[in-house]
Order: sequence, then structure tokens, then C-alpha cells
Amino acid sequence: QGQEINLTTLQLPQLKMLHDQFDSEIEYLTSSMQSLKGAQTQFESSKRCLLKSMTPENEGKSVLVPLTSSLYVPANLVDTNKVLIDIGTNYYVEKNISEAEEFFKRKSDYVKQQMEKFQPILQHKFKTRQLIVEVMQTKL
Repeated sequence: QGQEINLTTLQLPQLKMLHDQFDSEIEYLTSSMQSLKGAQTQFESSKRCLLKSMTPENEGKSVLVPLTSSLYVPANLVDTNKVLIDIGTNYYVEKNISEAEEFFKRKSDYVKQQMEKFQPILQHKFKTRQLIVEVMQTKL
């Protein structure tokens, strides 16, 4: 936590510098929040797909397996109770469906907690930047 500054005692160039600093911090935090939201969406999507597709009824059915984002090969589901999960930096772990579901839920919950930590900080930065703008306007 930084020290408190009486904004009315600052000169216009100092206020401008402070405003620019808050703009940068807000941009960084907003970008971080968007990245976290994207990760959470991906975990939720993976969990939904897992529960929808990996059922005993689908065993033996044909599927398209992505090799790249634009290249797919046909394959057959042999075992609908086991999947490989990318746990980070291209390390894969075999898990059964319930373990995989728990993994995606845990990851999604963790990301949600991180976003909840960022939210009040971001709101505080927005409010402070608005105060800086108001003080700058009185000095113009």
C-alpha cells in the first residue's frame, strides 16, 4: 500500500504524470482480467465438452482429433473413461473423467478467485484516476 497524497497540493505536470501512471496500471490490470476470463472460459468449456462427449454411449464412435488449429484427423473413441490433460507447459497427464472434471473445476475456481482479488484493486484505480481528472480540471 502506497502513501496517501493530497492531490490538491500537486502541480498540473505532477497530476498528469500520476494520471498517466494510473492509466498504465488500469490498462495492465484490465488486460490481466481479460486473460484470466479467457482462461476461466477455456476451463469451463473443457469441462462441459468432457461431460458431454466422453460418455459410454460414445465409445467406438468417430471423432475428429485436432493436430493443429486447422488440421484434424478422424479417429475412434476407444475408452471414454480416460483423457489426457495438458497440465501446463505441454505436460500431459492421463486422468479418468471424474478426476478430469475435478481438475477443470479446481482450475476454474482458482482463476475466479484471482479475478475476485483484482476487481476491487481495479475499481480503486478507476476511482483514483477519476479524482485526479477532477483535480486537474479545477487547475485548468
